[in-house]
Amino acid sequence: MLDTVTPERLLARADLCARWAGLALGVVVAQPLAAMDSDDLAMRFLSAVTAFGLCAVGGVLLGDSLTPAPLEAVRTAALAPRRVRDHVPPRMAPLLVFEAACITVLLTIGTLMASPDAQGRAGRTLTVTCATGRPRLLGPWPGVHYAAPALAALALGTAACVWALRRIAHRPGDNLRRHDRSWAITGAWGLLVSSQLLIVLGMIGRVLSYTTCAGMLGNVTALVIYPLGLLALFSLGWCLFTVVAPRAVGDE
Repeated sequence: MLDTVTPERLLARADLCARWAGLALGVVVAQPLAAMDSDDLAMRFLSAVTAFGLCAVGGVLLGDSLTPAPLEAVRTAALAPRRVRDHVPPRMAPLLVFEAACITVLLTIGTLMASPDAQGRAGRTLTVTCATGRPRLLGPWPGVHYAAPALAALALGTAACVWALRRIAHRPGDNLRRHDRSWAITGAWGLLVSSQLLIVLGMIGRVLSYTTCAGMLGNVTALVIYPLGLLALFSLGWCLFTVVAPRAVGDE
């Protein structure tokens, strides 16, 4: 007798395929963006990782939409309201929120410190003055030219994921399914956050590596951005594994 595939298993496979499709589409879209004909290498990389992150978010949201609410009667109890924070990863979710806050702070500071480049284009370089008294333009620097599209994409991805998490938390279904969906969406959002943070930290680190004029401020900045970079790498790997796994992985 041939084995039959239950509707639940079909939906689980569709969800997993949608997640993989989002990642695959992100790779396809990111490749031409990273290789486009432009001398602005930082913008090419930023566009590529942002497109990849948004496609990953879209794939997970598509997979979640393929799972309808259960049709059978579900017993409910009003002992306590369902909260989004009860279903997201208890350790990684605060870490990803912290990374998103770091992106916002770094891009805001970068915008305030940025200078026009040699062609007069705003928000692309940092002006430093060494002991010789001659100012130097160093870039690429995360000024408004890079901050505006990065923050817009982050806001879009965050709004979509928050909406999805609230939808999952309040819809009918078993708690395990809500848990798995919430972890997958958190992981997809984390791919966007961690990849953007790595690009921003790379831009700042590159500028600092080209000058010794920053003094104590540069040393303090270096002590901050390098641990943040390692943290972003770790969260990027965790989020990627969480998205591709059919069940959310633990962070205990």
